[in-house]
Amino acid sequence: VAKQLWGRMEFEAAMAMLYFRKGASIQNLMHNLKYNQKTDIGLLLGRLLGDKLLESALYKGIDFIVPVPLHAKRLKTRGYNQSTFIAMGVAEKLEATVNEDLLQRTTYTDSQTKKNRYNRYENMKDVFSVKDSESLLNKHVLLVDDVITTGATIEACANALIKGGAIKISIATLAFAD
Repeated sequence: VAKQLWGRMEFEAAMAMLYFRKGASIQNLMHNLKYNQKTDIGLLLGRLLGDKLLESALYKGIDFIVPVPLHAKRLKTRGYNQSTFIAMGVAEKLEATVNEDLLQRTTYTDSQTKKNRYNRYENMKDVFSVKDSESLLNKHVLLVDDVITTGATIEACANALIKGGAIKISIATLAFAD
């Protein structure tokens, strides 16, 4: 994951716990988490992800865990943000605070799933903003998401957080789509 993001933004550490491949069991788990309201999967996998993060000194001193936000329209349709449940599981292990209110998705975008790398990047430019820059100043933020593919969403979130005053950004996702 770190190699995927090198040179695109500043970050302390980046990792994914699993590989996401079409037809593999992780795809089924992620689909159930994201679309079938199986939020317990997010909590469980988040705890496992948190255990992995505890093994690395790079993930020490996290001030906030920020799940990648959904736009209000998508949140209303789905009823929940799958990344929040992952973040809650991670938070249990890291004994850190999940902050869902720090970062917001200001622009509704189409799904990224059928877009190529360039279109994913273009689709994500300037769609996130920080609500409360003051609480973010000089903080180490752990950005959490379900799957990273090209990194366009994570990059847009991280850039908004850095612009908002975060001094360090670390990234953890459940899966990396290769």
